[in-house]
Amino acid sequence: MVSFQLQQGEIMETRVERGQASEDEVTGAIERQTSMVPSSLFLGLALGSMAVSAALKLSGKNHWALFVGQWAAPFLIMGNYNKMVKQHGSDATGQLRAA
Repeated sequence: MVSFQLQQGEIMETRVERGQASEDEVTGAIERQTSMVPSSLFLGLALGSMAVSAALKLSGKNHWALFVGQWAAPFLIMGNYNKMVKQHGSDATGQLRAA
């Protein structure tokens, strides 16, 4: 639940209740496929990009080192999203349809 203070004493809730939002078929298909990928893969990719970036930096390829080093954050974000979808799902109505 996210709340915003509008004026003194007024609070607006932005909670989405079950059935209020739905994902399209493409999103559902992507999430079904990516949920089969272990979350540790994304951590490994992030660590690998940092290691490759360090090696590139040591070899004097500074621009490539920066380019590859910036991959770590997106890999960690994708891993976090993957973990949340596995634990909570992204579509309450899709879970109802599957049941």
